[in-house]
Amino acid sequence: MTSGPIDLHTHSSVSDGTETPGELVRAAAGLGLSAVALTDHDSTAGWQEAREAVLGTGMTLVPGMELSTRVGVYSVHMLGYLFDPADEALVTTTDRLRHDRSVRAERMVERIGVDYDLTWDDVLAQATVGATLGRPHIADALVAKGYAVDRSAAFAGILHWRSGYYEPHEAPSPLTGVQLIRAAGGVPVLAHPATRGRETNLPRTHLLELVEAGLGGVEVNHRENTEGGKETLLALAAQYDLIVTGSSDYHGEGKPNRLAENSTAPDQLERIVAQATGSEPVAG
Repeated sequence: MTSGPIDLHTHSSVSDGTETPGELVRAAAGLGLSAVALTDHDSTAGWQEAREAVLGTGMTLVPGMELSTRVGVYSVHMLGYLFDPADEALVTTTDRLRHDRSVRAERMVERIGVDYDLTWDDVLAQATVGATLGRPHIADALVAKGYAVDRSAAFAGILHWRSGYYEPHEAPSPLTGVQLIRAAGGVPVLAHPATRGRETNLPRTHLLELVEAGLGGVEVNHRENTEGGKETLLALAAQYDLIVTGSSDYHGEGKPNRLAENSTAPDQLERIVAQATGSEPVAG
């Protein structure tokens, strides 16, 4: 492994990024990263292309995924690293999640279409074949139609949960998410869990339940975590010996986040690799 930064949270066009898995890997290598994780939403469809792209770069690829989970009305994202992509329970869950996400997106477009000139075909035009469809693709369609200047504006306006067009989607609990990833030989890490203030997004009792179930770590250095929240997460990580990661949550041009704007210490990646039994990093 080279000595460059490590970015363990990125998205390709397989979910809601704007670059193919190969383009993303080559961009990371071009910036001198030593390791990058591909963590598309509820999908491992980009793993093979990313594996092929990393060869000869000198960089390490960490295959992963961002699993959708939910507590009440709140989405809780669970990063999973180095699990078995053929694990039956995890495949069944992610197949259902992608289907439900697409159905939910169609319902939202129907609602929006009552007031705006927007159709499902407009949304499909913004996604690659086989992509995990969701609100980011609706946002791109709204931008293309001139109803928003960029994705962020679309999410702050028409796609905001208070707008009247929002539709919730079904997802397993974070506890189930941890159990699924561990059962598949992977390492679960709670994604950007401190975006709502000094306390984490989950009550401490829920977090302790996740730790007992096998939560491997917490994503601390992320642009959406508050400074007070980071302090809380670091204290929890020290108390329960959790892995601490930092990541960009890169989406290409879909978000302002830049590759390696936050990074993970090498020893923390080593801990992930040591715990994983489902798959292995790919050395380029």
